[in-house]
Amino acid sequence: MEIFATIIVIVLLLVAAATIAALLRDGRGHTPPVESHQEWSALDLPSTSYTLRIF
Repeated sequence: MEIFATIIVIVLLLVAAATIAALLRDGRGHTPPVESHQEWSALDLPSTSYTLRIF
């Protein structure tokens, strides 16, 4: 029984190490900020909400 517990602990440690390595290799957290150079406009959207126009 102790052998199975040891195997489970080793597998859990390997999974945790692989997860941390994958997150570090992925590079998340170092992505550049999103910049918008175009003016925002609503184009042809209505000035009132759709639910108010129904009634």
